[in-house]
Amino acid sequence: MNQVNEYTNMPNRSVISVHTKYEISQRLGELATLTHRSKSFLANEAIERYLKEEEAFVMSVQKGQSDIAAGRVYTTDEMRKHLKKFVSKKTSSTNVS
Repeated sequence: MNQVNEYTNMPNRSVISVHTKYEISQRLGELATLTHRSKSFLANEAIERYLKEEEAFVMSVQKGQSDIAAGRVYTTDEMRKHLKKFVSKKTSSTNVS
């Protein structure tokens, strides 16, 4: 893909400035050369991946907090008992040959 045209059709573009370690900048430049992409394209891809992962993590934490607030929790002992039953069921069903 032509580096000049990578963002030509991207609506609502925004420019940000990022300060990074020299090594990171060098690695990004090398990857851009190898992949025939611009450093901006690769940085944007990396940011999108990071945001997706972090947003999913934050949502799971919020769900956990909601479960706690609603009383949907187990004590450590309750969970151990549940897991022990689960494991023994799985083990006994796989040992029936």
